Amino acid sequence: MPIRILRNCGWPERHWYRSVYCHEEQRVFPYTAEQLYDLVSDVERYPDFLPWCITARLTARNNLATYADLVVGFRMIRERFGSRIVGVRPGSIDVTQTSGPFRCLSNSWYFHDLDDGGCRVELDVEFEFRSRVLNALVGALLHEAVRCMVGAFEDRAKALYGNGTEASMATACSTVESRTA
Repeated sequence: MPIRILRNCGWPERHWYRSVYCHEEQRVFPYTAEQLYDLVSDVERYPDFLPWCITARLTARNNLATYADLVVGFRMIRERFGSRIVGVRPGSIDVTQTSGPFRCLSNSWYFHDLDDGGCRVELDVEFEFRSRVLNALVGALLHEAVRCMVGAFEDRAKALYGNGTEASMATACSTVESRTA
């Protein structure tokens, strides 16, 4: 399987003036690509299960994209940002920021049904805050935060869809891979 390299991807890519952080992760889940696509695209439910997501509100929808405003927070930090969500059911979801504290923010989800059941999910996250202090603080925690977020999606999938099929559970247990750039 080819590795996707994100633009400006690095841990972090350093320039004299900026640091862009990214995280790439792959996991196999005992659910279908459609089930996981539905879960990830249901942005309005994020506050119900995603850590740090305080509010999520859809602001617009058309044939090409959905737009949402989210407020995320951790301890004393609270930030609002707008996002543009483009999905191709059931294969991918791409999210980019439209407003907020980031110089750049993008994440891409890819869903691949497996022959023996289950679904391989690839997640690519890239961000850079406008604030150097916030960028350094959050950047240091990026990998753990993304793993926690993926774990929250996994727990939500179990709550919604059960444990999945026995064949796909065996695949899921044997294939967990994380790659950081």
